[in-house]
This record gives sequence, C-alpha cells and structure tokens, in this order.
Amino acid sequence: MAGKIPRDFIDDLLARTDVVDVVDNRVKLKKAGKNYQACCPFHNEKTPSFTVSQDKQFYHCFGCGAHGNAISFIMEFDRLEFVEAIEELARHHGLEVPREKGSRPAMSAEKKQQLEDDYTLMEKVAKFFQHQLRNHPKSQQAIDYLKGRGLSGDVVKRWEIGYAPDEWDAVLKAFGTNHERITQLLDLKLVNKNDNGKTYDFFRHRIMFPIRDRRGRVVGFGGRVLEDGGPKYLNSPETRIFHKGHELFGFYQAKQANRQLNKVMIVEGYMDVVALSQFDINIATAALGTATTPEHLQLLTRGISQIVCCYDGDRAGRDAAWRALENSLPALKDGVQLSFLFLPDGEDPDTMVRKIGHDAFMELTDTAMPLSRFFFDSLLKTHQVGTPEGKMALKNAAQPLIDQVLGSDQRTLLQEELAKHLGEYDRFRLQQDIAKANQNSGKPGRSASQHGVQKTRLSPLRMMIRLLLDNPSLATECEEVMPEILQSSGMPGMPVLMDVHDYCQRHPNANTAQVVENFRDHPHSSNITKLLLQEHLVADEDAKQVYRDSFAKLLDWHFDSRIETLISQSRVQPLTQSEKQELNLLMRERQKS
Repeated sequence: MAGKIPRDFIDDLLARTDVVDVVDNRVKLKKAGKNYQACCPFHNEKTPSFTVSQDKQFYHCFGCGAHGNAISFIMEFDRLEFVEAIEELARHHGLEVPREKGSRPAMSAEKKQQLEDDYTLMEKVAKFFQHQLRNHPKSQQAIDYLKGRGLSGDVVKRWEIGYAPDEWDAVLKAFGTNHERITQLLDLKLVNKNDNGKTYDFFRHRIMFPIRDRRGRVVGFGGRVLEDGGPKYLNSPETRIFHKGHELFGFYQAKQANRQLNKVMIVEGYMDVVALSQFDINIATAALGTATTPEHLQLLTRGISQIVCCYDGDRAGRDAAWRALENSLPALKDGVQLSFLFLPDGEDPDTMVRKIGHDAFMELTDTAMPLSRFFFDSLLKTHQVGTPEGKMALKNAAQPLIDQVLGSDQRTLLQEELAKHLGEYDRFRLQQDIAKANQNSGKPGRSASQHGVQKTRLSPLRMMIRLLLDNPSLATECEEVMPEILQSSGMPGMPVLMDVHDYCQRHPNANTAQVVENFRDHPHSSNITKLLLQEHLVADEDAKQVYRDSFAKLLDWHFDSRIETLISQSRVQPLTQSEKQELNLLMRERQKS
C-alpha cells in the first residue's frame, strides 16, 4: 500500500484544473450566464438542472443533489476510486503523483514499471489470441462455434474475442523470449509449471474473452472450452493485477457504449453479455465465475440508479440470486433500485433475446421483481407466519439482513414490509410518526424551489460557514472577525466554523473546490455538504458585510447568554470579584450595541 497523497499536491492539482473542461469532455456543456449547464449525467432529466461554476470550480445538480469538484466528478462519472481519480487527473496534466512517507513505503519505480509491463503484455496476448482466431490453421472449430452461437463478425471483433490454440506452448513460444519474460508469464498465470518443472500454456483450445478493468486495461481472460473435458469456462487465476471479486466482464464496454449509464443488467455468462450487445443491449455485465460481491455492487451503485440481476428460473438460479441479494445489502444505498429477473426454465439471456428481440427483452427488465418482493418471497417459503413461532422465526431471519442495508430509506421500506408480515404494521407506523415528530420539533419550516434547492433561512453561524465556502478570502479580509473568541461558547456548529475559518485563513486564495476537497474525509464533511446544497441568496458584493454582521450577531448571542448565566448564578450564590467585573463589562458592551 503506497503512502498518502500530500494535501498540497491535491490542492495544486485542483488549481491547475478547470472543472468546466473536465465535465465538458464527458458531458457537453452550454453557457448560461456566468455558469455552464447540461442535463445531469447522474439521473434522467429533460430540462437541464446540472450547473457548473467556473468561479467556484464546483458542479451541482438541482435535481438529484449531485455535487463536487473535478475530482468528485471523475470519481462519479468514470466510476473510479479516489486515488485512481487523482492519478487520472494528474496524468492529464503530465504529473507524477507523489506519496508521503509513512509506515508503508510508496510504490517504487520498479514496481510501477512492473505493473505497466504487465498491462502491456496482457494487451499483446489479447491481440495474439485475436490473431490466432483469424489465422491459426486449427481455428475453424472456434469460428464455427461462434457462428453457431449467432455472433456476427463485427460483434466478435468488437469484443476482441480470440482463440487459444490447441498447443502446449503457443503463448510460451510467442512471448517467453527470456527468463524474465517467462517469470512474468507465470506470475500473470498465462503459463503454468508442473511438479516436473515443465512449463506450458494455461489456456489451450478455448474461445478467449479478454477481461478489461474499469480503466480499460486487460487484466485477465475467460476461456470457453470447445470440446468436452475440463471446466466449461476457465478464468484467469488471481494475480497482482487481477482480482475477480472486484472485476465485472463487460462493464468497461457498457460505460463506453453509454455516455449516461443509468441501468445495468448483471447476467451469468460471457456469451450472454456478448449476445445481448448484438441486439443493441449494451448494459449487460457478468461476474467472473463468482457470486455478485459487495465490491461489485459498490462499483455499480456509483451513478447507476437501476440494477437488474438476471438469472435462470431454476433452483440454482434462485440460489445464485439470493447470494447476490445478501451481498448487495451492505452496498444498497438510497436511490438505487435493485431488481431480479428470472427467465423461464431452459432459457438464458442469449437464447431469450434471440426469441423475443430487443424491445420485448427490455420490457422484461422493466418488470423485474423488486428486491423487497424477492426478499420476502424467499423467506416466506421457509417460514410460516400463521403461528407466533413462525413470525418470530421470520423476524430472526430477516432483521439481521435488514440491519445491513446501507440506505436508510431502503432499510425503512424493508422494515415496513416485515412489520406487515408480522402483523405489527400499526405499531410500526406509530413508531415512525413519533420519530418524525421528534425530528421535526423545533426545526424551521422548509420550502423547495422547482429544482429542489433548500431555501432554509441560515443561522448566522451557518451563514458564515456558507460564505467562507464561496469566498475563502473573507477569513483574511475581515480581520475583526475572530471565531476563536467564541470557541468556548458551546454554540452548535462552532467547531465546524473554527476549522473552516482556520483553513481559509491559511489558504485565502483557495476556491470552493479546494476547500471542500480538504474536508472530504473530515468529521464535518456531511455538514459542509448540506450547507453547499442550501441557497443563501447573498450577492457577491454584499458577502463581506453579511459575514461581519453574522459574526456580530453571534457575539450578541454569546454576550446575552453569558449575562443571563451570571445573573442566574448571582441569585444562588454571590459572584466572585472577577465574575462581577465580567458582568459589568458585558452590560456596558450590551448598552453600547
């Protein structure tokens, strides 16, 4: 594991980057006043509500709430992890990503070069297999098989399908040119070595499917057998660049085919993914010989709102679906619709789409069984709720699974369905109403614009934070505003104001994107995010005065609170001399204001 990326480098990277360029390269923007607009790439809409601010280097969707800086956009749109997004942005600027020295050393130059060589070799081997399909004297059986499956030449070429010759050393002879290269082939599991020391090709006489990771690099292969004997499908074993529990076959291609990928279908086999694409269904992806893992779901739920798991309707298919459901719960966030499509016995996506065609098949995906229904249908087959004991057994089976659900709304939905099956719906509704009443008590009313922007009236403290996010230079321009005076006031939100003010004071030239990035992993991150979604309606030319006035109100509140505290204390016991002096001073200051 490499060391942390220095904060200064991230700030510099954002300073070099124009978020407008980053977004416009992926979603075509149009000028709208001083900002830019487009239809949001993260949810379906006809009227543009996605705005990019060049001044603040920030984007925000008034429809779905998506927001962030250039790094956040690359993470969500390209579906990359944070470090991968930094590397992608750094590569765009021709920069190397530095690492801080920590308990674990950063990746060495040799290690980095090794990985680059690995990806290069895997790409060459993929092209080698494609060449063998076209030119090997014994490839006709493979070609006949592909034609028999109804695949066109264009689809075979698009998916880079190849052929591993029926030889012991085709790959070994082509690429094992020296000892170091043979060692690399062994490490990448392209060749094997037996107990007698004999080295031979791992894939032989198979249809070959290259597996690309989310960044489009070949990391492994899947091989389909052409004759009886051996496993039907053989996947590359785990290597330093391939971890099958994290990769999905066809996901990279689905992203390339769909600028806005809102819906994904998980199927069981390579051929299903490929065959569906021939019918212009370019949303399919397949797990690599494993059940759908939590890592798969975490990858898919970034920016994708609908996931359809497609399985055979037999017992094995339903068992696989249940494993996928169990694995999905920890990654199931609000706004994501997970459903299950069970095909008739004897059918798979490949055969089904050839029978009914594109439109009818897509209609099937639209009417797939919602997760909640599959969840309880499966549990009710083994738990009879006609008796108190059966209800208790159902609750004991369902509750631990429901508790794992990431999204609070999704969790509440399943909890509500469970209450109905247990005959406890009235009690559930009462508990929800009480919780809602407690949550709303004492809170000011809220109204929303047509785009869902919160127009809550901000308290002076929240207003100060909000204005600092928009104008970090206020921290140095308004020297008389010193939040540290109120450090011990106990006001809710004061630690957030202190931290944001401190950062802005040290980085007066920062923009909104850099401020937000600094607090990405901070305990206050969620509070800052909520504030960014609130509209303060303060013009730029008035920001400085409103900032000062807000601090003055906080001082007034603090003085009033302290005065009341001292007066109340004096009724119980005499004040000390210092407390009397403090009270007199506060009273004089209060009279002046």
